[in-house]
Amino acid sequence: MTALRFIGVDPNTEQGESPTVWVDDEKRELVFQGYKPGDHLMEQIDAIPAPDHALGIPDHEYAIRLPFSMIPNIRKACDAADELG
Repeated sequence: MTALRFIGVDPNTEQGESPTVWVDDEKRELVFQGYKPGDHLMEQIDAIPAPDHALGIPDHEYAIRLPFSMIPNIRKACDAADELG
């Protein structure tokens, strides 16, 4: 049995290309599928400081892009996570 719960896909993309969001009940995490950021966006991210963090993205993490049309599904995922306590 999987702890991964499907929440939704981007309603504005065609089949097979949709950004997607899941909730992992066991690990208590939101899981996102999105578009790769591209070199230009990664350079921008690497140049913008985040308080109390090193510049850039650590090797074990990755940035993704999600369209605004995913906001309703992200809200659903947040609500599902809240239900877990």
